[in-house]
Amino acid sequence: MPAIEATILSGQNVDLLPLAYEHHDQLVEAARDGNLWQLWYTGVPAPEDMSAHIDRCLALQASGAMIPFSVVDKRTQRLAGMTTYLNIDRAAPRLEIGGTWYATRVQRTPLNTEAKLLLLSHAFDSFGCLAVEFRTHFMNHQSRRAIERLGAKLDGVLRQHMRMRDGSLRDTCVYSIISSEWPAVRSNLKWQLDKPRTSTEISA
Repeated sequence: MPAIEATILSGQNVDLLPLAYEHHDQLVEAARDGNLWQLWYTGVPAPEDMSAHIDRCLALQASGAMIPFSVVDKRTQRLAGMTTYLNIDRAAPRLEIGGTWYATRVQRTPLNTEAKLLLLSHAFDSFGCLAVEFRTHFMNHQSRRAIERLGAKLDGVLRQHMRMRDGSLRDTCVYSIISSEWPAVRSNLKWQLDKPRTSTEISA
């Protein structure tokens, strides 16, 4: 795998910027839109924890284990959330796209579809990944539906995989897209972005 370095990924609806300390205030604002940290089945940092979360992500980036991005909604030029390359395995090569969360105001827009297209394109076409993985809480049905709409297939469920902030144990659904599936997945994501949209549609 070529060296994975922080870079800007840009589309029509969204820009993915390497995470930086100066993003703190806008990320807090985005997390407040919907009080996202109160969803028990997610790991969205609370406003008072955002600084420590940025510290942790940048430390993992320095170790080569993670590439965190801040998500810019190009309609407003404001940060709308975060997404991450993590569990980077250069030997395979493969990685996971995760740690993704968005302000409520962008959750029914093409932003996430295009963000995933940018991330997957970079992983498969630039890094030559054999597979890209997605993980989510078994009870996070919105996230599971979104991952499945991408074209990812369920590999399995890791029972009692991790402990959540409230002390409950998470069963983790593991999905993946492999390199042979990528051309069809790419075509489907581009079609989703190009097709006429209705007010009730929810982007992947």
